[in-house]
Amino acid sequence: MLRKLSTKEILEENLAQKPPKGMEKVKVILHDIRSMHNVGSVFRSADAFGISEIILSGYSPTPPRDEITKTAIGAEEFVNWRYVEDVLNEIENLKTSGYRIIGLEQTNDSISMLDLNIEPDQKICIVMGNEVSGIDNQLLRLIDTFVAIPQFGQKHSLNVSVATGVTFYALLDKFHRL
Repeated sequence: MLRKLSTKEILEENLAQKPPKGMEKVKVILHDIRSMHNVGSVFRSADAFGISEIILSGYSPTPPRDEITKTAIGAEEFVNWRYVEDVLNEIENLKTSGYRIIGLEQTNDSISMLDLNIEPDQKICIVMGNEVSGIDNQLLRLIDTFVAIPQFGQKHSLNVSVATGVTFYALLDKFHRL
């Protein structure tokens, strides 16, 4: 007979699995994110997908904050994170360390997420920008690849936490297929 799994059974299943090789090298930068709920949601998604680190910068809120914890449901306790004062320097350091910097942004040079090619051992850092204005203009020059999520409706954007979750899933799928 069909039944839903208990929370304990789901946890046991999750802990018995490992994300595809490559996901443990994925980082995300959240720069100038206004909403604590968006930050909390990204923590929750990062935990689910095995993302190695969240880097917060600009005026993005940082834990501990009740509003972050409420949405993250405590994931901020399990996901590595840090706050950096100088995001430009941080991106330069990541590039020097071999990271491919991918900006989720609609530009005249963006490729579809569907067309993004990745290598099996590639280290990736996703850059997410402000909910209204996107990635800060001064960061654009440091980004190696711009990616856009295909959209087919009347609205031309997704909530930043939803877009981050979609991006994590797309990377999971790509690493899984390698």
